[in-house]
Amino acid sequence: MHSYFPQLRPDWLFLHKEDVLDPGLAIIDSHHHLWQTPEFSYALPQLQADVDSGHAVRATVFVDCMSHYRIDGPEALRPVGETEFVAAQDGAPLCAGIVGWADLQRGDRVEPVLEAHIAAGQGRFRGVRSRPTWHAHPAIHAPGAGEAQVLLQPRVQQAVRVLGDMGLTLDLWVYHTQLQDVARLAAACPQTTLVLNHCGGPLGIGPYAGQRPAVLHDWRAQMQALAAHENVFVKLGGLAMPRCGFGWHETARPVGSAVLAQAWAPYMEHCIATFGTQRCMFESNFSMDKSGCSYRTLWNAFKRLAQGASASERAALFAGTAARVYRL
Repeated sequence: MHSYFPQLRPDWLFLHKEDVLDPGLAIIDSHHHLWQTPEFSYALPQLQADVDSGHAVRATVFVDCMSHYRIDGPEALRPVGETEFVAAQDGAPLCAGIVGWADLQRGDRVEPVLEAHIAAGQGRFRGVRSRPTWHAHPAIHAPGAGEAQVLLQPRVQQAVRVLGDMGLTLDLWVYHTQLQDVARLAAACPQTTLVLNHCGGPLGIGPYAGQRPAVLHDWRAQMQALAAHENVFVKLGGLAMPRCGFGWHETARPVGSAVLAQAWAPYMEHCIATFGTQRCMFESNFSMDKSGCSYRTLWNAFKRLAQGASASERAALFAGTAARVYRL
């Protein structure tokens, strides 16, 4: 299987079951994917089964995963195929919002691509995601893939401003070592809403394996600085991915939500404390995070993490912020 895809083990996930906590709490899953390739499949029926596992999921947001791109036609417009595919899925309220992909290095020439996405999205297209993840260490990033400091390129920042002018958002998937670049982008494009994915990508593999206290210290400082930019929002999730280094996918049995919540608390509590509940939203990041836990267990962990929040704060974290950012 291609390393990009998670190894999903339904029989392993079945080894751990727990009751749904606070089953009436309304949820908008702000980040998930859909794939159908010869290597891997996580299609609408699999998503529906996860969403139906007990939590009150009212809507979801699909986020680009390089699937179903057009195979011909102009190169710049090929990612529009993914938006076409998702818009054609009959699963409302699933995929109520669609976040696609466009080449931001086109500068202001990205506008017709965005217009094509909007048309293809049938009223559900909300923005694009950029994936400028880059690291020099081969254990973290494939050698030769991508380049450093993409977000600082003038033409990329020009495209990001076009997004803001069109009322569209920019999701960002970066590693914690790139958070300074996000802060500089936020300062250069204050009218564009930036949504930082996966708690800012704290790494726990390669040179960061066994270095969690040092990573946490550096990550906290970078997130504190980033929070000063009011156009930046944060998705709370993505920490079950193997590159975060917790190793949940390697345990004999899946861990429970209490274990997940305790491990993730230093990250998610810091995000909430620095950005506030009005700028934070929980995400499943399924099926990527499904390599470490089930959908039911994941949302139980989030509910444990938010136990000390007020009713209005919980409403924002689980649904309100996502509804506002993605106009759901």
